[in-house]
Amino acid sequence: MISRKYHKLVFSFFMALLMSCIMSFVISLFNVGLVTNIITVWLKALGFAFIVAFPTVFLVSPVVHKLVSLVLHEEEGNS
Repeated sequence: MISRKYHKLVFSFFMALLMSCIMSFVISLFNVGLVTNIITVWLKALGFAFIVAFPTVFLVSPVVHKLVSLVLHEEEGNS
């Protein structure tokens, strides 16, 4: 297993991987339709999307965590 000290890096990796998989597939379908080579088109788009997504998630996630903290309030009487 991977050490907890790498939590931010591992979180960013999996978040970027899952989001880029889903979004690149949806956008590929939108752009070219359900063609016979959709898997090839998707994998090419996925490679590019992941290269952009991984550093983006890594850099943006602390900002998102702060924004979430600003928007949410603590529940009174947590038990």
